[in-house]
Amino acid sequence: MGEALTSLLLGLDRTEIAALVSEAGEPNYRAKQLMDAVYGQRLETLEEIFTLPQEFREWLAHRGMTVGAAQIEKKFVSVDGTVRYLIRFADGQTVETVWMPEGDGGEAGDGSEAGDEAEGSSLTSSGAKAQVQSSEPIAALKRLATQNQNQDQTHTQKLQDARRKPDRSTICISSQVGCAVDCQFCLTALLGVKRNLTAGEIIGQVCAVLKDQRVSPPEDRVNLVFMGMGEPFLNYDNFMKAARLLVEAVGIAERRMTVSTAGIVPRIRDFGDENIRPKLAISLNASNDALRTRLMPLNKKWNLEMLMAAAREFPLRTREWITFEYVLLGGVNDEPENAREAAELLRGLRCKVNLIALNPGPGIDFSTPAADRVETFQKILRVAGIPAFVRRPRGRDIYAACGQLKRTVEIPSSPVPQLHHIRHLS
Repeated sequence: MGEALTSLLLGLDRTEIAALVSEAGEPNYRAKQLMDAVYGQRLETLEEIFTLPQEFREWLAHRGMTVGAAQIEKKFVSVDGTVRYLIRFADGQTVETVWMPEGDGGEAGDGSEAGDEAEGSSLTSSGAKAQVQSSEPIAALKRLATQNQNQDQTHTQKLQDARRKPDRSTICISSQVGCAVDCQFCLTALLGVKRNLTAGEIIGQVCAVLKDQRVSPPEDRVNLVFMGMGEPFLNYDNFMKAARLLVEAVGIAERRMTVSTAGIVPRIRDFGDENIRPKLAISLNASNDALRTRLMPLNKKWNLEMLMAAAREFPLRTREWITFEYVLLGGVNDEPENAREAAELLRGLRCKVNLIALNPGPGIDFSTPAADRVETFQKILRVAGIPAFVRRPRGRDIYAACGQLKRTVEIPSSPVPQLHHIRHLS
């Protein structure tokens, strides 16, 4: 298996491609042609790369090289336009990748360009007035919490400009076949972990979806979230190589990528030292150690004190905020006291919280909280000065929403409720 994967072009960086070109005795510019063919044009076979001479293509084939494109085995389309892809690799293993044509609002409030666009879209749909300003963070949070309408004109104009731009899409990609973290509310955890994905297999998901959707960054604005199957920080080297190639070769800016971790503390520190890195999101999901250990056994190894210390030491860039994700489970972690505890944990951090009402599925012994409990939890955080946003559920009816990825092929005839009655405060 290892030898076969090393013969794939997809996943090789510029240095590795240049070495291959040099080995073939070809001029240096062939490396750029090959990179563009594989990552820019997203061609799937050597025969399609007409910019290369026939002799070079034959040399690559004789050496055992193939492009290594990911194959779409099945597609499931939601009533809201979300598409869940079942993608197969050379060894027969499959993962899931999700296309959200209008995103899910997960970037809102994170300080980035994509975050401004998400806030602008949320404003358009909800009519809410308050905004987060990137300067004077504490004062800005207070203004947001009290829905103050005295907004900074420059920031408001930027949001208005974002609303006039075309819709932006988000691709949610996987980093492992299955997952080893064993969060008790996640369908993916029921699979266990089969293996890590290579950098090429991570990128291959993106290339397959871009090609199927006929979009091409950077001309088309695409956001990426490493929030599919698996824990990216348990496959750190392949994840980081993929992230670098997605920036340098595919054309997706790092400010348009977000990686979510369950809290692999040593890797959070490593991640802060990277020159090219996506934005950071941390799955919190509980407000105290006892509850978090029950829901996320990983907390036994890296508890909240260790996790929050790593978050406070994380070197944020200009206008960058850490996102904390909190999956709300009815009657378990959604009490007002949990909200107040969470606010204390996060006090003083340059961060925002994404609240996710549980996306249900077979084998998950928790329930989705009522809409009023979600709103109460959000309001408590905001009054405490913590920007909190309710993530819109996308693709629940096809098991494509957060925590639902389990390679489900049989979809129930009665769709999972979409919770449209939750009022999104933005």
